[in-house]
Order: sequence, then C-alpha cells, then structure tokens
Amino acid sequence: MLLSHTLRAATLTLVSVPALLHAQSRKPITNEAAVMASAKAVHAAVLSIDTHVDIAPNNFTAAGPNYTQKLPRTQVDLAKMEEGGLGGAFLVVYVGQSPKLDAEGFASANAQALEKFDAIHRLTEQLAPARAEIAYTAADARRIHAAGKRVIFIGVENGFPIGADLTNVQRFFERGGRYMSLAHNGHSQLSDSNTGERDGVWLHNGLSALGRQVIAEMNRLGMMIDVSHPSKQSMLQTIALSKAPIIASHSGVRAICNHSRNMDDEQLQALKKNGGVIQLVAFNSYVKCDPTRDVPREQARAAAMTDLRTEFGITATDRREQQAQIQALADEKRNAYLAKQEDITARRYPSDPPANVADFVNHIDYVVKLIGIDHVGISSDFDGGGGVDGWRNATESLNVTAELVRRGYSKGEIEQIWGGNLLRVMERVEKAAAGSQR
Repeated sequence: MLLSHTLRAATLTLVSVPALLHAQSRKPITNEAAVMASAKAVHAAVLSIDTHVDIAPNNFTAAGPNYTQKLPRTQVDLAKMEEGGLGGAFLVVYVGQSPKLDAEGFASANAQALEKFDAIHRLTEQLAPARAEIAYTAADARRIHAAGKRVIFIGVENGFPIGADLTNVQRFFERGGRYMSLAHNGHSQLSDSNTGERDGVWLHNGLSALGRQVIAEMNRLGMMIDVSHPSKQSMLQTIALSKAPIIASHSGVRAICNHSRNMDDEQLQALKKNGGVIQLVAFNSYVKCDPTRDVPREQARAAAMTDLRTEFGITATDRREQQAQIQALADEKRNAYLAKQEDITARRYPSDPPANVADFVNHIDYVVKLIGIDHVGISSDFDGGGGVDGWRNATESLNVTAELVRRGYSKGEIEQIWGGNLLRVMERVEKAAAGSQR
C-alpha cells in the first residue's frame, strides 16, 4: 500500500510539470474586445460547474414563485444559471451546527436535511424536468450538459445530520449526495471545525472515531469527502485515511487571505499528493483580507448586527446559540435574516475591502503556480453569503471566464478549472468505490 501511494504521488507530480511550464509562458491578453469575444466562445463551449450553492426549500414549491424563475432574492436559480451560461451546480443540503450533540439534535438536523433533499428532487423531477436533471455520476453530468439541461449535483454541508447512525451516510448517498463535509462552523460528532482556531478549543483534535468510520463508508460508496469547513488537522488526517481523492468544495488561499476557512501551503501540497481539488470560493471575506482595522466601521457593523438580531428575535449572546436560533427560524424568515446579514457584513460595513473577480482569480493563479492546474476549481457559496464585485450572482458567470482569458489561460485550461478537474476527481472516487465493492 505504501509503495502504491508513493507511485501515485510521483505520477501526479510528473503530470503537473507541463502545466507548470505552461503557466510560466502564459501571456495576458490586453485587447478587451478580443478577451470578451474569446470568453463568450469558451464559456459557451465548456461545462461550468459551481460546487457550492445554498438553497431554501420554500423556493422549491409549485405554489408561488420558485427556483424555475428569476427570483429577486436568490443569487442562483435555473433562470439565472441559463442567463449566465452556468452549466451546473451543487445545490447544498446544509444544516447548521447545534451546540448539543444528542439524539434530539441529530433527529432535528436529519429532518431538515431530508427536507432539502426532497426540494432538489422536486425541482428536477416535477418543476423543471426538461430544464434540469440530477447527476449521480460524472458521466451523468456530461450527458445532461450535452442534452442542453442544467446539471444539478447534491452536496451535503455538515455531516451533523447523520447523527450517530452510520447507515445514514448510505441513505444520503442514495438520495443523491455526492460530497459531504464532516463539520461546519462548530465541532460536530465527526470532526473538529476550523472555528477552533478562534478560541483554541478542540473536541477531537481532528477526526473522531465515528468520523474515521464515516470516511471509510464514503470511500466505499463513492461519495467525495469535502474538507472546506473542518480543521486543518481533520483535513490532514482525512487525507491519510482516504483511499480516494478529496475535495475542498469552497475554500480560499491562506497566503492571500489569512482566514481559518482558507488553506495554507502545507494543506495545498497535501491535497496535490492526494490527487484532490480545491474549489476556490468567491466569498468576499475569504478572498481579500485587510490587515488593518477600521474601528469606526467595525463599531457601526456591530451596532447594525445588534439591531438585526433584535428585529428577528435572536436573543442568545453565545455565537453558536445565535446560529441555532437563526436556523430555527422559518425558511422565509431565515432567508430574509441571512440576506440582511450579508448586506451588513459584505456591502454596508465589509470587514475586509470589497473583493472583485480579479481578486478572486488571484487565488486561482496562486494555486495553479503552487501545485498545478490539475487541482483547481471554482465555487461561489452563493445564497450563503458568497459574491464578489463582478460575480454577484449566476448571471455574471461569464466574467470569471473573461478574467481567466484575460490572464492567458487556454480553453482547455479553463475547461479544467470550471469543472473538468472536479469531474476527474469524481470519476476516481467512483472507480475507487467500485474496486472496494468488488
């Protein structure tokens, strides 16, 4: 096994050499008319996949406005994907972390997760079967895209809803879940979270015993392991255990923006050896950080957040308890709260300087130069707070392609970045599962 792992790492290193040599010779394009003409042609030809889009189930009902239409409050829906030429997206089954890891909390979280699974299936099977279809494999994605429909994958953000029942992993997989993270913001029963950096408090020092079992089960089934929210130790332990490549569904580069949600160079190098991919995220606070503090702006932001919590009846003072109260709000009310929160923190009083598409692509450039183009992808975290100037919603997806063209990336490279690398990892995860089942 050790020899096999060493040979695989060596092979991956050799494969990335041509990409690195090409990166050194890549020449920016300065003619803006040529940039846009090329970008439009490339964008129309490639399968672009955004690997992290949050949803609210109330937008997936037959009664009233729904995800088939251009909704005023969402950053993504089918109409916006079609307008922006976004070929596919992972719609996310997200349940926030409860501070109590008990049977009652697990049951509630599981019910919320199943509600989101049901919503996504309702979209593709009842509301818009001619426009969108769930992809269960990489081959499905290519077939659906060739048929002119939007490719819908399902990702699970936070393994908390599986509770202590390992069989729930298979249930989520059978419902279409094709990646899952073992924690979100707050330690779960499976893994420590990146948020441990904030207070220095850890629960498992990486993965729990159950978390290790979940990794083995995900490998067996062919479900990609997502390491975007878990802690650094959890991520490195996951790589040591996993028999298949892993992904970071929506993370940034720590060297550019020093945030616990972003990956440092050691993690990126480990990801390369594993054969995985980091889906760089266009979330303002993870794209561009300001090392200087603007105290008046921080005070104004804090006051605005206090007013917002009062307006929605969020009374808890502990951050985790606040999150639990927010998650307990009815879907429409929670959507409204999150929209106002995003307006306060990302637009009115941003904690960091506003980021734009060029800042976002700086993260792509960094990873390409450090570990090679084979390990880079794209995500937005739309409707979960994502968005940078120039890519505020799915209708502006062409702007990302244009910036890549502007920097001299070829059509083939852009195809890799927009989804090819992700699908390659998915295929390797599928193949590893098939081998283990045999």
